[in-house]
Amino acid sequence: MAAVVLRGDEELLTGRWWGLVVLAAASVGCGTGDSLEQVGGSTMGSTWSVKYVRHAGGADPARVRGEVEAILGEVDQQLSTYRSDSAIERFNALPADSCQAMPAAVLELVRIGEQLSTQSEGSYDLTVEPLLDLWGFGPQGREEKIPDAAAVVEVMQRVGHQHLRIDGERLCKDAAVEVDFNSIAAGYAVDIIAARLQGMGIDNYLVEATGELKARGKKPDGSAWRIALEEPRDDQQVAERIIDVDGYGVSTSGDYRHYFLQDGRRYSHTFDARSGRPVLHDLASVTVIHPSALMADGLSTLLLILGPERARDYAQKHDIAAFFVLRADTGFVTRSSQAFAQLVGEKN
Repeated sequence: MAAVVLRGDEELLTGRWWGLVVLAAASVGCGTGDSLEQVGGSTMGSTWSVKYVRHAGGADPARVRGEVEAILGEVDQQLSTYRSDSAIERFNALPADSCQAMPAAVLELVRIGEQLSTQSEGSYDLTVEPLLDLWGFGPQGREEKIPDAAAVVEVMQRVGHQHLRIDGERLCKDAAVEVDFNSIAAGYAVDIIAARLQGMGIDNYLVEATGELKARGKKPDGSAWRIALEEPRDDQQVAERIIDVDGYGVSTSGDYRHYFLQDGRRYSHTFDARSGRPVLHDLASVTVIHPSALMADGLSTLLLILGPERARDYAQKHDIAAFFVLRADTGFVTRSSQAFAQLVGEKN
């Protein structure tokens, strides 16, 4: 995780690939005996960190690190598409008309994925991994390039949540689909870590995993956890908006870090499952604030897939706190949903 000094004792801490930065002063309590502790490490090909307020006699950093690493290890074993022995990759390797007993977490995420797919009329889908591989973005991708139309049609036979079925504790499929949880796994992990911290008596914390965040309470000096929404640029980091967060997960999805250019067009790793192709529109990034980091993670991806107009309508219909950054001839323009404006105190 990179860090550069912003001002005073604050640092700019970046997550996985885009969107969110944490403004965290190294503060201590004013005579309270509280201290701001921090632990971190590697996960999911990126990093994780936990900042928390430790009261006298509270959990020490070594214990917190151990608890977080155990959670992340279990999530990796269940949900990773980058290890052949994970629960989901063993399922993905099965042929059509197969079933496999799965952990409760996998079944929960499949249900959430089905909900988001239905609400987006099939644009968002957890089974796009074969498409990611075909275009060169997935774990089995070989080269980032535009595939021929026949190849896309063939792969689309193995895409769609309708091919999945939950039977008790088993996940079943009637086609050779492959499930990819990358759009919600980090948010899910953040929620689990946050719940574990609270179970340890830690009520003031900021959790980050691969760029997905959740914050609760205050820092030792009584100031808020502050999150900067990053302008979607691939050449440098520029803070677009700074917000205080307490009791919410925050997730940003964007198209500006993982893409390739061909014939002057940008092809990102964000796919519309209905077309089998990367999205091509002017919506560069979406930030969602939600009580659940899991839902913030999934919804930011869903809204990015939908594009400017459909995303605005979806956020309005479902009362989602969303912040949109769009490309324009003069640079970037921003829009906020009504729920976002109310949450962060924007003036109309």
